[in-house]
Amino acid sequence: MSQTSNFVDFVHVCCRSGAGGKGSHHLHRDKKTAKGGPDGGDGGRGGHIIVRGNSQLWTLLHLKYRKHIIAENGMAGSSANKTGAEGKDEILEVPLGTVAKSAETGEVLFEITQDGETKILTPGGRGGLGNWHFKSPTNQTPRFAQPGEPGLEEWNILELKLLADVGLVGFPNAGKSTLLSVMSAAKPEIADYAFTTMVPNLGVVAYRGNKSFVMADIPGIIEGASEGKGLGLRFLRHIERNSVLLFMVPADSKDIHGEYKILFNELSKYNPELLDKPRLLAITKSDMLDEELMAEIKKDLPQIPYTFISSVAQKGLVELKDMIWEAINADQ
Repeated sequence: MSQTSNFVDFVHVCCRSGAGGKGSHHLHRDKKTAKGGPDGGDGGRGGHIIVRGNSQLWTLLHLKYRKHIIAENGMAGSSANKTGAEGKDEILEVPLGTVAKSAETGEVLFEITQDGETKILTPGGRGGLGNWHFKSPTNQTPRFAQPGEPGLEEWNILELKLLADVGLVGFPNAGKSTLLSVMSAAKPEIADYAFTTMVPNLGVVAYRGNKSFVMADIPGIIEGASEGKGLGLRFLRHIERNSVLLFMVPADSKDIHGEYKILFNELSKYNPELLDKPRLLAITKSDMLDEELMAEIKKDLPQIPYTFISSVAQKGLVELKDMIWEAINADQ
């Protein structure tokens, strides 16, 4: 199976939580008691459908073909005030950065950002109360109890937004995959044509003193991506969760500042809040530049931290790591 089909960042699931068990309307009877009072126990609650963060996962592939998630019903209460067993919860393990939404309204229910974090996606029905709850001076032996609440059935959306320290932003063929491959152990597909990268790739970049940061290679943006052109909105959402944005423009571009502006505009149209994040610029494929050409290019660069790099020639990568590390930790 190819990497493209392995990466799933959006699933629709039908969730059916368990119904609560009914309460018991038992009256106490034993050898010594012919007409005892009520001792019916409560029903157990129905099983929840729970979402749990798992830092070892990076895709929703395992949920792609699990369209119906069904939790167990709670058991009925019984005599001697015994509460029925709770229905077994269904736990969905998801990657960090997963957002849960209602399919019907589009409302964001919650997001999972930490390993082991759990949230209830669809709550189970409450168990019914047993008849001992309804005993009163005027009704010493109530012969009724509550039924359990029914479970819920609803369609939900799970959507993954990658969590990374730095997101690579650039047109197709800007050298993002190559940079990720030389700075981390990630092995993205690399070729000299547009849209080689069809899925986001994550890589851990080692830094000085056993430190590290996570870099995400987002598939190339094109002009009009915020309106859904090219790979469009599907991958722009992955940029939302990155702490720092590293814009990448190749040195052989006819207009480096112009390319940066187009990328900047696409992000601002998609989500203006993205522009609050620290922005850096890497001029890639710059191994062929001499000092004179570099000086010429510097005259017309945007007013953000920048550096010249070449992934193939391993040029400027230490300076780039330093620049990224400083930006990631600027607020700390």
